[in-house]
Amino acid sequence: MSESSNEQPVLREPAEGVPPVVDTAAALAEAVTRLAAGSGPVAIDAERASGHRYGQNAYLVQIRREGGGTHLVDPIAVPALDPLAESLREPEWILHAATQDLPCLGELGLRPAQLFDTELAARILGLPRVGLAGLTEDVLGVGLAKGHGAADWSRRPLPPDWLNYAALDVELLAELREDLLVRLDRAGRVEWAQQEFQFLLTWQPKVPRDPWRRAAGRLREPRQLATVREMWQVRDAIARAADQPVGRIMKDAVMAEVVQAAPQSSAELGALPVMKPQRRRVHRWWEAIERARALPEAELPPRRAEETGPPPQRAWERRDPEAATRLVAVRAAVTQRAEELAMPTEVLISPDPVRGLVWNAGGPLTETQVRDSLAEAGVRPWQVDNVAALIAAALA
Repeated sequence: MSESSNEQPVLREPAEGVPPVVDTAAALAEAVTRLAAGSGPVAIDAERASGHRYGQNAYLVQIRREGGGTHLVDPIAVPALDPLAESLREPEWILHAATQDLPCLGELGLRPAQLFDTELAARILGLPRVGLAGLTEDVLGVGLAKGHGAADWSRRPLPPDWLNYAALDVELLAELREDLLVRLDRAGRVEWAQQEFQFLLTWQPKVPRDPWRRAAGRLREPRQLATVREMWQVRDAIARAADQPVGRIMKDAVMAEVVQAAPQSSAELGALPVMKPQRRRVHRWWEAIERARALPEAELPPRRAEETGPPPQRAWERRDPEAATRLVAVRAAVTQRAEELAMPTEVLISPDPVRGLVWNAGGPLTETQVRDSLAEAGVRPWQVDNVAALIAAALA
């Protein structure tokens, strides 16, 4: 530990040093034994290679438990993690920003039965900084040396300074949990946090409908959209096979520009300036364009994605002015309540169920009707208790 320029202590290496990477079945068995000998909750983190590889796979898993030490597990070298998963089945997990790590940990077969999210706890408390380093500074009075979060964690071997950074990510989580739990208790918000943590156990990231549409830009003609869709699928297949981010294969803006240019032959396509980096793949892209052009009208995508909920808010005033007015009133009431609780509005309640309720309301609702609608949308009881009466009053 050393002093920063503002006299704030900064933890620059783990107290017990950086452990060796667990990269053999024997090392994994030893780690499992040591973790089982420890006590209390287990601090867990994962490092991905976002921006360097296709997908969001975990390339390093960090685990720490009181009395059980810190362990840096390489899931690429040791893909059979069943013994580790079994040992982690019962203890409470401590994660920071759990929604970032739960999906990739789940893909490894690692799933918690109970958890504590330090970032979410800080947001429920309304703390000013919720990033891990800022949070440890504000809550524990100790900063964390950072610097490799965006690194290519698929690299092997992992540099010593990266491993040091990774170990630090779980070094203070247990201590941080204890302090935040005391603060939650003092604020009368332990139950709120527990409901949120329970929700995270079954949480799944949203899968966007027609994800290829984000590459279409302002293109709206069905045949153009079909071409974007075909090219998007080709790009995804190339990126997956090459294990590279899709943006490295072709950026969305380039795809839209190619479709807008409407080349009439493979040669015309290859001659487009934006296609210069794609010379060796021109035939793949041209085949995609031809497939789209050959589609019958009935198989073309609609100009706009099919709506499965309320329309985009920018369209409310035009499509239902009264609903737009109701939403303004409801938002004002919810925002005021969030300010009274000193927490972000989106923590008090996500905007999606609010929009859905207001759009479908058609007019005033009783508090019971509001409660039922929010509960059906997955809003947690503590959130319903805080906003239901306000929303009913605003709708009236």
